[in-house]
Amino acid sequence: MNAAAPDAKPLLELKHVKKWFAYRSGILFKKTGYIRAVDGLSFTVNKGETLGIVGESGSGKSTAGQLILQLQEPTEGEIWFEQRKLTGMSPKQLRAVRSELQLIFQDPYTSLNPRMTVKDIIAEPLSVHRAAEGRQLHRRVAELLHEVGLGEHHLNRYPHEFSGGQRQRIGIARALALRPKLIVCDEAVSALDVSIQAQILNLLKKLQKEYGLTFIFIAHGMGSVKFMSDRIAVMYLGKIVELARRDELFARPKHPYTQALLSAIPVSHPREKKERIVLQGELPSPANPPGGCGFHTRCPIAKDICRREAPVFRQYSDSHGASCHFPLQ
Repeated sequence: MNAAAPDAKPLLELKHVKKWFAYRSGILFKKTGYIRAVDGLSFTVNKGETLGIVGESGSGKSTAGQLILQLQEPTEGEIWFEQRKLTGMSPKQLRAVRSELQLIFQDPYTSLNPRMTVKDIIAEPLSVHRAAEGRQLHRRVAELLHEVGLGEHHLNRYPHEFSGGQRQRIGIARALALRPKLIVCDEAVSALDVSIQAQILNLLKKLQKEYGLTFIFIAHGMGSVKFMSDRIAVMYLGKIVELARRDELFARPKHPYTQALLSAIPVSHPREKKERIVLQGELPSPANPPGGCGFHTRCPIAKDICRREAPVFRQYSDSHGASCHFPLQ
């Protein structure tokens, strides 16, 4: 499932990672089952690349990002970062690694403290990790603002004085403060206008080149994922159903769910025609997933075996794998 270059040493590796949340019900509030938010993720990410993770709301994308950052502890499995096993680390050990792992939030309006100035917001991680102080701290914050397209005159302003796009730039500057190696972008542009999305995506590309960053780019829109990603993982009900290099995935999708997602991308010209594949029904509950293939309840080509047996994830090339009994040609 890795689809990574054979001679590349992975920066990040997930091995059979699961995250199940217990839920309770009834008068006595007894544990009655589990929500399988993430149900067996295995993949690698190489230094300097962008892995896009795409899927509907409820597919487990954001939970996967939180597990990578150790904001959630996995139920099973291992997560390795630069040959260091993150799962099972003590809080003291994790603190030493956290500066190398950062997050860009989805909502630029709620992710910034309204009572703090821009200078204090960006300086906070530097102060907490004792990376800079005094004039050096001021200079570093000003440099970060310049990197994201803002100026030193913004230092003493508050978040409410900025637009959504500007707030997201501040969030990006905060994420860059400790010079991380891996940044998880959790729906980083979905709350922004389309024109602003393009600016932020171009900014992320520029910063990746300058800082040598590695991204996990989580989104539900295939357009932004195509622009940002080197490889794309398609998630459904907590599992990866297809993983491939970007161009190969868009040209020759193997899984019917991927094909449906691609058909939803808006056409670039009003005269261009494309057949839209409309999936029937809603995403099943991860608390009660269907047997066999999890997608069979909505799949237009499902057969009896799909209802009985879960498909095995198969590699169709070094860079393309999918889990489907009847892969598309």
